[in-house]
Amino acid sequence: MKKKCLDLDVVSVEQLNEKYVLIKLTHDAPLPFMEPGQFVEVRVDNSPATYLRRPISIHFYDAQSNQVWLLVAAIGEGTRKLAQLSKGDKLNCLLPLGKGFTLPQSPAERCLLVGGGVGVAPLLYLGQKIKDMGGVPVFLLGARSAKDLLQMDAFSQVGEVYVTTEDGSYGEKGFVTNHSLLNEERFDRICCCGPKPMMVAVARYATKADVVCEVSLENLMACGLGACLCCVEKTVEGNLCVCKEGPVFNIKKLLWQL
Repeated sequence: MKKKCLDLDVVSVEQLNEKYVLIKLTHDAPLPFMEPGQFVEVRVDNSPATYLRRPISIHFYDAQSNQVWLLVAAIGEGTRKLAQLSKGDKLNCLLPLGKGFTLPQSPAERCLLVGGGVGVAPLLYLGQKIKDMGGVPVFLLGARSAKDLLQMDAFSQVGEVYVTTEDGSYGEKGFVTNHSLLNEERFDRICCCGPKPMMVAVARYATKADVVCEVSLENLMACGLGACLCCVEKTVEGNLCVCKEGPVFNIKKLLWQL
């Protein structure tokens, strides 16, 4: 898939809560096709301490409106600078990068999409693709509290939504792997993104239940092209660059202790 380096136009920047912003981008020419689970490398201008591009998951891609959405956690100098963008600004992006999730072979496949924190980002577009196939995606979203849940309305428009919060302020109390849904329903495929401990727990559940499972790794990335080797992950095929060979991997390919 051909990669492009483009100066994208900021359509809008929506403050979702005190930490997260939703940035919508477009271009005067058609954007390249993007797969669910791929990411972009963003250049952060006017930020002296931000030397490298920042990898951001593709939250949504709409060919009809020619838009790509980025869900950004403003936690460092670079991402805080991104959160200060305004409509009409330019944002230089290298995209699309990496390999995304495997789509189900049939709309009859029951797909569970599990996300925690900003890890929910790639699941909205994935869920939309499953819906477009005629399937009904099931989202299981986890957060620390109700105020940390993101894009709930958007997810609800795409599929079924179940929630856990650590403090019990919304949905079931606990972690995603404690949700009663996992004991009540059988799934054919699980796609997961979020903190590594959460993904390991989901992978352990999937292994025990003999369910196909893919996870999107969030290793530290710099170049996004497999040149700098800072995002290497140990796999059954040796050390692989997450940015090039992933970020999505089948759990059977990873050397996680499950």
